[in-house]
Amino acid sequence: MFSTLVTLLIVLLVSGLYRQLVIEQQTQVDTHLAAEMQRYQQLSLTVDRRSFAAQIRAADPKTALIAWQSNVDMVGSLTFLPDDMPLLPETKEFPIFTGGPDKLHILTGGIVMTRYGPVLIATRTDQLAALIEKFFNAAFWAVVFMLVLSLAVGYGFSKAILRRIVQYNRLSEQVQKGHYETRLPVSDQQDEFDVLAKQFNSVLDTLEQNLLAVRGVTDNIAHDLRTPLSHLRIGIEQLAYKPPEQVADATAELLEELDDCLATFDAMLSLTRIEEGQQTLDLQKISLQQLCQDLYEMAEVVAESKEQVLLLNLEGDAHIQGDKHLLFQALFNLIDNAIKYSPDGAQITISQRNKLIVIADNGPGISDEDKERVFERLVRLDPSRHYKGTGLGLSMVKAILSRHQASIALSDNHPGLVVSIRF
Repeated sequence: MFSTLVTLLIVLLVSGLYRQLVIEQQTQVDTHLAAEMQRYQQLSLTVDRRSFAAQIRAADPKTALIAWQSNVDMVGSLTFLPDDMPLLPETKEFPIFTGGPDKLHILTGGIVMTRYGPVLIATRTDQLAALIEKFFNAAFWAVVFMLVLSLAVGYGFSKAILRRIVQYNRLSEQVQKGHYETRLPVSDQQDEFDVLAKQFNSVLDTLEQNLLAVRGVTDNIAHDLRTPLSHLRIGIEQLAYKPPEQVADATAELLEELDDCLATFDAMLSLTRIEEGQQTLDLQKISLQQLCQDLYEMAEVVAESKEQVLLLNLEGDAHIQGDKHLLFQALFNLIDNAIKYSPDGAQITISQRNKLIVIADNGPGISDEDKERVFERLVRLDPSRHYKGTGLGLSMVKAILSRHQASIALSDNHPGLVVSIRF
């Protein structure tokens, strides 16, 4: 198809050039004959018959062929006038025979009427015909050359493209078989295939990360729920052997453990609804200063139970549009973590300045490699599970803040942790 298109374009171009060449040739012939016609008409008006005949005999046949039918004989290059010659500017082609190497000449001309009778004015056009024939030959071989070249180039391009497509298809089959670490090669050409490969590799990176996250969540669920479910199974089996007076207490313990399991699943469902935007936000105008004040009053009692100092610094109020209940839940989770993981007698500070809220403590803090990982689902940095929890708190916090176009960042307090939330 590419070669056919190139060939058609070349043929159209050659046809246009040929048409232009013919038109130019005809224009030159007509102009030349018109000039000669005017010259001999003027000459017949200014000289006598003898001088007129002398001028015709002296005419250069290379410039124009001139023949005059006088009353006595023919004067000029011909022995007789061809039949049916039209009057200029109408023209007609006719052949003549010569004694030179080119015995046959083709001329184009016509009759012009002068004071001394008809004069034939003609010019050679066979040389132009030969030029056109050479043009046709050159055009033909040019078309053949371009056709072969375009076929070769098109074949080379198609082979290169098909080779990369086959390679991409083979690698895609590897991905389909579960080899998610497979990546498409990117060359130095930076062409469209490389752009596509980069985009496809980015999709594969995201897919692999999501699969690793799913596997991690699955492992964490299995790890976190295996123990309580085992306790439930053992407890249910032991109920049949317990005295009647202990059954109620044992059942209550089992129900509490079952509620903890259900709470994990409820938290995961709630997190998914928030992340996917399925939970509608109850938007209202919220004062960040008042929100921090409410958080301080709620958390002060919890901090006092661990003999911790909870400080509140407010500076420059700011208002946002958001869901007050969800934001309170997210920020209180951060403060509760600071209280929970900080030692007795620690100091925890809630600071608010315009649209920036900072929660700082002097507890154990979080290592740099875990600062991003803590926001993943079911990730708990307490391997011994000393503190009860689902491992979804910080994931929920980040999801809620993201829905409110807010950012969260963790940094060191030396010692302790600083959580910065900017709306």
